[in-house]
Amino acid sequence: MKNFALGRYLPIDSVMHRFDPRAKISAMLILMIAIFIPAGFIGYGLIGAVVLLGIYLAKMKLNFIWNAMKPMFFMLGFLLIINMLVVKTGTPLITVFGFTVYSDALSQTFYIVVRLVLMITITTTLTATTKPLDLTMGLEDLMSPLKRFHVPAHEIAMMISIALRFIPTLIEETQRIIKAQASRGVDLDEGKLKEKIMAILSLIVPLFVSSFQRAEELANAMEARGYVPDHQRTRYKQLVMQRKDTMLIVFACFVCAGMIALAVL
Repeated sequence: MKNFALGRYLPIDSVMHRFDPRAKISAMLILMIAIFIPAGFIGYGLIGAVVLLGIYLAKMKLNFIWNAMKPMFFMLGFLLIINMLVVKTGTPLITVFGFTVYSDALSQTFYIVVRLVLMITITTTLTATTKPLDLTMGLEDLMSPLKRFHVPAHEIAMMISIALRFIPTLIEETQRIIKAQASRGVDLDEGKLKEKIMAILSLIVPLFVSSFQRAEELANAMEARGYVPDHQRTRYKQLVMQRKDTMLIVFACFVCAGMIALAVL
């Protein structure tokens, strides 16, 4: 858990770090749309190459991305089991305990795994190369047209930014609670199912209490500094789109158009 990567900012001087946050968020959304276009292996290979290029430009290590994938292993295994039990089309491959595994079950699971890996990698690259404050300003600027429809763009952007910022903090708090419970004799690895459930409850309850305490402290700190959500405020730092930022968005659009072309052809 100490190597949890999602939501962690890496203070590195790289090409990806110097892009405007609005351009990176827009490119991420466009690539997310492209991931769900059924373009086959060639299309996913294209997006995979783009994602690897982004990792290279961000000067990120592959083990950092690998650490971001680890929390998803349980979900991937669960999806594999569900598809094996539900999908009954394709060529029968093997029969285990009366259940027949078909080829379409494995192919659908593979597509789901590839999509999840690409989405997690893109999201991790965004959070690792964008400061929480810049991410908040970028989200607020992108959602500013929604203010005409009385959508609280600033509040939504701030909540998303705070949630991403506190992921590493919650991981550290979880580690501290695990060590504290282990010193009191709580074993999260051994024992029967009932004992494991009770051990997990002994971890979840103090974690929730600590999270609410941190939320209250944050709210009090914001009020003490005169924060009022509805009031108009100015910024010391102004975001300015440059040519390279526009090229990043155009490049993401070309990738999405390529995926659509591969799906149609």
